[in-house]
Amino acid sequence: MALPWLVLLLALPIFFLGVFVWAVFEHFLTTDVPATLQHPAKLRFLHCIFLYLITLGNIFEKLGICSMPKFIRFLHDSVRIKKDPELVVTDLRFGTIPVRLFQPKAASSRPRRGIIFYHGGGTVFGSLDCYHGLCNYLARETDSVLLMIGYRKVPDHHSPALFQDCMNASIHFLKALETYGVDPSRVVVCGDSVGGAVVAAITQALVGRSDLPQIRAQVLIYPFVQAFCLQLPSYQQNQNVPFLSRKFLVTSVCNYLAIDLSWRDAILNGTCVPPDVWRKYEKWLSPDNIPKKFKNRGYQPWSPGPFNEAAYLEAKHMLDVENSPLIADDEVIAQLPESFLVSCENDILRDDSLLYKKRLEDQGVRVTWYHLEDGFHGSVIFFDKKALFFPCSLKIVNAVVSYVKGI
Repeated sequence: MALPWLVLLLALPIFFLGVFVWAVFEHFLTTDVPATLQHPAKLRFLHCIFLYLITLGNIFEKLGICSMPKFIRFLHDSVRIKKDPELVVTDLRFGTIPVRLFQPKAASSRPRRGIIFYHGGGTVFGSLDCYHGLCNYLARETDSVLLMIGYRKVPDHHSPALFQDCMNASIHFLKALETYGVDPSRVVVCGDSVGGAVVAAITQALVGRSDLPQIRAQVLIYPFVQAFCLQLPSYQQNQNVPFLSRKFLVTSVCNYLAIDLSWRDAILNGTCVPPDVWRKYEKWLSPDNIPKKFKNRGYQPWSPGPFNEAAYLEAKHMLDVENSPLIADDEVIAQLPESFLVSCENDILRDDSLLYKKRLEDQGVRVTWYHLEDGFHGSVIFFDKKALFFPCSLKIVNAVVSYVKGI
């Protein structure tokens, strides 16, 4: 009876080692690390670990143990959270939606600025615990009351769960600002990656709501604001750069929007978008709107393939304004609050920021743009990770802090 257990104990280390070796090979065969990135060896190591954990998660999912997203979330939520003596941190529920409130302990002579934060993670990763350090820092350094909103994720929940949860929790908070000591004239919404997309979508949806305080400013950190064109210059140039490859982006979009993965190529090639829709929105989506200096490396002009009606019927909801806030009407864009946009040169989503920046500026919205030549997608989460720290991470966080303190 002991022999099978002995064999299993000997086989497990070999299994885990084999998976890690596979992840290392996958990294070096498929990943690009641009020369402008600082600490390339550290980035490579972290990306190998990232691929290793995703591969393990996929194996566990196929074995019926647990889904890959839940496995990753279990790991990053196991990190110990440090208490900050300057803040009171409270876990609440707005209905069924988990939120975390950060409030400075020090007395204030007037109501404080409020920040509503939507975390990133592609609806796959990320959580209140994962982003605790970042939100704690933002609340403390800006002397603000910060509400971080949790939301339902894949594989158990799909569109429009993310938008609905964030919208409902935001409205609940906006209606109760006095309860939390927040100045209704100084509310900022902030988010990174898909959280940045939520910032754009919710700020647009709240335009014209006379029953709620107006949003004072929006902060979008490398946001995903359109699902139409995945062949923009940055999507070509950075398609294999950590930590968001084009393949992983398309897979995440399909999973969240409940689109079968067999339609990935149609989405990449743009054949799921009807010609008349392309013509309608080309003025906002065209690579011609990207400054020339961003098209100097590795970009090939592109046009969509022949229209595939079956692909459109399967994927048409990704063209809705809630999922592609870049295409909102001019009348809505013109009423948006002043904006702070962060983009990273080595990020597949760089051009989403550039296109949204132009849309806002064309409609007279004041935009502050912060671009990092050494930045990469997901870098903000490493700002307080000590040995895993990257200079660009702290640059982003401090730029956001400086901007918010001016509100």
